[in-house]
Parts: sequence; structure tokens; C-alpha cells
Amino acid sequence: MAKLSAVCGCDFIERWKIEVLSKQEPSSIRAVKSHLKCYIVPHLSQLRLDQLGVENQQSFVTRVAEAGVSRKTVLNVLGTLSSMLNTAKDWGYTCEPIDITKLALPKRGLKYEAPHFTLQQLRLILATACNPWRTLFYILSLDGLRAGEVLGLKWDDIDLNLRLIKVNRSAWYGKIKTAKSEASETVLPIPEILAEVLRIYRGEWKPNPDGFLFVTRNNRPPSSNKVVEYRLWPILDMLGIPRCGLHAFRHTHTSLLLDSGATPAVAQRQLRHSDARTTLGIYGHVVGNAHREAVEKVASILDPVGPKLEPVVQFIQ
Repeated sequence: MAKLSAVCGCDFIERWKIEVLSKQEPSSIRAVKSHLKCYIVPHLSQLRLDQLGVENQQSFVTRVAEAGVSRKTVLNVLGTLSSMLNTAKDWGYTCEPIDITKLALPKRGLKYEAPHFTLQQLRLILATACNPWRTLFYILSLDGLRAGEVLGLKWDDIDLNLRLIKVNRSAWYGKIKTAKSEASETVLPIPEILAEVLRIYRGEWKPNPDGFLFVTRNNRPPSSNKVVEYRLWPILDMLGIPRCGLHAFRHTHTSLLLDSGATPAVAQRQLRHSDARTTLGIYGHVVGNAHREAVEKVASILDPVGPKLEPVVQFIQ
């Protein structure tokens, strides 16, 4: 046991990355690698595992907080460290797992506000973008899907007659995987404005073997980071809107959904957060009137844009 307790943090981290981290989802791997590179390795890699007691854990929390990150980021980084220490304990190393109740976390202070667009900004973005990205931004805005879920959509997932969209896969760096969770796999209503946008896009869409709505030249879904860098950011820069990622559309949808008077239950159902457990049934049972009315209200807010409005910029292809 003494030998196990003397292991250096840097040695354990490398083994944990190979044996544990490599088995996780690509999206999780990316986030954890960021936690390791920015916080855990610089501050803890030279300590032995048995030195990572509450005192050093608290020092670590303080250093991360001093970097100016949000309380949520501190908790996310602690989550990664906790997973590592739990694995170390399971493997027989002497170490103390994370106990949040024993740590002094940063005060909430000013509420962290996730990147999102104002209504006017959203209207300008949708009016400026050209297809296929205009349609992609519309789906993100009016149905609140995650970026990977939109990029993984096929025409078989969309019923324009019943105005329903089925979410059962996601695209990550061009690779297809199943939905994020059981709650993520669902059927959502398509508001009439979005249905019209999709009908127009279907008429100009170039077929690909798998029927994806959005593809690159090799007929695979594009990477979300490429869409952000080469499609979204040029529009934001031209409009004078601060740069952000595609998730800002989902946050904007959430804001509009709640402002429209949607009940918490409907909002939770639409956004499919992890604590929502919905049993899929036939279409008519999945989407209730209150749910459809809520997304229609969100769509009506953007009605002045109109699906027939011509893009004001043609250079973004």
C-alpha cells in the first residue's frame, strides 16, 4: 500500500487518460482534456495522490477561482478531479475523494449569463445567413436543438405533414453517435415558420447518400467548430455581435420559450435536460397541445423575419 500511496500525480494522470478517459464520449474527452491542461496538471501533477487531502483540494479550488472562471466551471473541474480520485481509490491508491461539503467554493456573486442573442440580433443573423446555414440556424433557434443534434439530422427524421422532428442521433466532428442521453432521444414539434423554412430548403437541397440535411464535400456532417469559425463568426463580425458558439442559439431559444409563457414542465420537455425522462410513444402522444403552442409562440416572435426574406449577404456560401 505504501508503494501505491507514493505515486506522483503526473504518472497517475497519464495512466488514467489511457485506461479511463479514452473510453468516454468524444465530447466529454474534449472537456476533460481542457480541465487537465488548464487547471489540474499545472497545479496538482507534482503532488502525490496521498497529498491530495482536503487542504490541498481547497488550495486547488482557490487557484482555479482566482483564474476568474465562473462557479460552474470550478464545479466542472472538481467533477473531473473527483472522477480521477475515485478511480485511484478503486485501484488501491491511498487518496481522499472529493467532498464538496468540506470545501469553500466561490460565492455565486453576479449571476453568470451564458452567451445568447437578443431578439434583434437573432433576426439579423437569420436574415443575413445564406443556406444551408440559414436553415441550420433556424432549427437551432426555433426548436432549441443542440448543435450536434442538428448536424446529425436526416430528412427521414422530419415529418413536414405532421410538423414533427425526431431526435435520435448526434454528429461530433463528422462522426455519428447516438443521442446524448435517454432524455435527448425524443420527438419535438416543428413550428409552422420553421416548417416553411424546411420546405424551401428541401427544394434546393443537394442529395447525399445518407440523406443528411447538412454535409461537407465528402457527404459527412460538418464539425460544429468549423460551422462556428467559418459560417457563424463572419456573420457576427459583420453585424458587430460578440463571437460565441452555436449553443448561444439554444440559450436564446430557452429565453424566448420562457418569455412566451411556457410552463416549466413544457420548457424541460422541449430542452430535454438530464432529469427529464420521457417515454417515446406514437407521434400524437409525444407532442401535446401546450408543447406545440409554446414553440409556435416562440416562432411567432420571429415572424417579421419571414422565411421568404432574401439574405442580405451573398458572400457567405
